[in-house]
Amino acid sequence: MSRRIKRMNPKPRSRDEREDARPHHARSAKKAGPRPGGKPPRFAGERAERRAPERAERRPPKVPQDRPAPEKPVEALLPTKVQTVTVTADENNMRVDRFLEARFPGLSFSHIQRVVRKGELRVDGKRVDSKDRLEEGQSVRIPPLKLDAPKAVGELSEAAQKTLKALKEMTIFEDDDVLVLNKPAGLAVQGGSGMTRHVDQMLEVMRDAKGQKPRLVHRIDRETSGCLLIAKTRFAASHLTGAFRSRSARKVYWALVPGLPKPKQGRISTFLAKEESEDDTIMRIAQHGDEGASHAVTYYAVVETAGNKLTWVSLKPVTGRTHQLRAHMAHIGHPIVGDPKYFNIENWQLPGGLQNRLHLLARRIVIPHPRGGVIDATAPLPPHMQQSWNLLGLDATRFDPIENAPEE
Repeated sequence: MSRRIKRMNPKPRSRDEREDARPHHARSAKKAGPRPGGKPPRFAGERAERRAPERAERRPPKVPQDRPAPEKPVEALLPTKVQTVTVTADENNMRVDRFLEARFPGLSFSHIQRVVRKGELRVDGKRVDSKDRLEEGQSVRIPPLKLDAPKAVGELSEAAQKTLKALKEMTIFEDDDVLVLNKPAGLAVQGGSGMTRHVDQMLEVMRDAKGQKPRLVHRIDRETSGCLLIAKTRFAASHLTGAFRSRSARKVYWALVPGLPKPKQGRISTFLAKEESEDDTIMRIAQHGDEGASHAVTYYAVVETAGNKLTWVSLKPVTGRTHQLRAHMAHIGHPIVGDPKYFNIENWQLPGGLQNRLHLLARRIVIPHPRGGVIDATAPLPPHMQQSWNLLGLDATRFDPIENAPEE
């Protein structure tokens, strides 16, 4: 006979009673934690694992106090505010564009022309042209500019080292103030449309510790080779440009022309005006009073002839107009051999062996040195002209009669 036992709900016990009813080893485990080799508390461990990564994400990483903060990248362009400056004694007689180049070495040529053309730059409250001269004590209002940040002086890149080496190979004369380069034919002096390599850009690798780079003092045409004068300091730039302005600088050029100029020594005096088109710029013979016409004077002298078909002439420009020598020699009927702009003799044949390249060399420059004394630099014939001299039997060591030409 089976017995059915009816289970009654036990009387609820208090927490202390429940704890006392547990085995002794269970009570000690709760207080002392898991035994060696035992399982950790189930939920406490899982909660700790879930919370740990959340706390790691929210907590900022610790940075040692002695570790420097990361440097911010240098901006490529540095804005400036409107400022007014006074022309100093060293800047007296400087052109406006040269003044800006000297004050702000990182300023691009195109930006200088733009702020001057728009009238944003004022001298004593008036608009000026980039070629106007400044006087000591004048007040110059300079608008906000965008300057290329000066590059830190340090180890040069491989490309910069090659550029510096190329400049050294061109160097005829150099000291702390002045540099004279033998510029090769085909290398432009200054940038233009589509121009990626030119002397002014190459001089960037010669910036000093203050960010100042050497400055162009004058220019010669892209296809003309020879002496190019560079000022390495602001002091030198001021004095050398003053020497050109006062015509105390003497320049001598060599050229090869067809025919025999008569007389063998002479003076060419004309007015020249610039004609510009979309593709080209050329100087034309103008009349006194014509718009944009400037007076130009050149002395020439025959040095040696080659069968009366070709003549080596020496040229001394008194003024410094664009394409002056090329336009003047074409004007007297003896354009320079290889000149793509001004050679105007129809059906003239270039003698065999001569290269159809401009035969014009900036042979010599003589100018007072800013610190005293005289700079007297001479450039050799470029390869294509040396080839012509050899083929024609011309002696480059002959006396140059242009020495006797007047200075005015």
